Amino acid sequence: MRPSAIRLLNILVPVKRCIDYTVKIRVNPQQTGVDTNVKHSMNPFDEIAVEEAVRLRESLKDKVESIKVLTIGPPKAIDTLRTALAIGADSGIHVEVSESAPSPEPLGVAKAIHAVIEKQKGIGGIDLVIMGKQAIDDDAGQTGQILAGLLNWPQATFASKIVLNADKAEANVTREIDGGLQELKCKLPLVVTTDLRLNEPRYASLPNIMKAKKKPIEKLSASDLGIDLTLRLETLRVTEPPKRIGGNKVANVDELLSKLKEAGVVVA
Repeated sequence: MRPSAIRLLNILVPVKRCIDYTVKIRVNPQQTGVDTNVKHSMNPFDEIAVEEAVRLRESLKDKVESIKVLTIGPPKAIDTLRTALAIGADSGIHVEVSESAPSPEPLGVAKAIHAVIEKQKGIGGIDLVIMGKQAIDDDAGQTGQILAGLLNWPQATFASKIVLNADKAEANVTREIDGGLQELKCKLPLVVTTDLRLNEPRYASLPNIMKAKKKPIEKLSASDLGIDLTLRLETLRVTEPPKRIGGNKVANVDELLSKLKEAGVVVA
């Protein structure tokens, strides 16, 4: 009897185009959101996810068959995919929305990723989803958990270390919790969300940036996936926090107490 062939792993990394973390955020004049006519780049947590996928392939070598990156966004989001491809991913999937469309909510994004994974079943399937724990624009931190629920897959969130055993189709994931660290042993397929301490992403080299331009990117729409990205929540108004007023220096404790009593902070 011939031994069964070893199942090669396919990794999917969803990435998001966000306002660059170095940009000073400003509310737009209409107070409907923030000014988006600024520099954009890949969400830093997603960049960590791409780096981890590439490192897993470097450690497991030929046991990882493919690394695919996925983004949901306007036409300019293809630049985010190219960045991920330059880091080391093999191919991309772009679920395109119009430039004027609002950014999809976590539920819509999770449904889109779920639909893409279902679509991949006929061509090898997906064994591991690695994604950022949150995006730095909305800070929702919900998409990975919702996706795991839709797929009925195990999840390991806020990962600071991933050890993958391809032969046993399982992963040991160390995750950050309030009390310290927690280690989980999970069976594949699996959804993992990355924390900052997982790794430090590499810089893409010029040759890899040039190679990324030739790597395939599949374009899809929400209708192709049979999903609706209509927002369920309405943002009524966005305002900047009140400006801080400078404090005063006091000469001694007695003066400090006097000032606090005047402000009503301390009862006499």
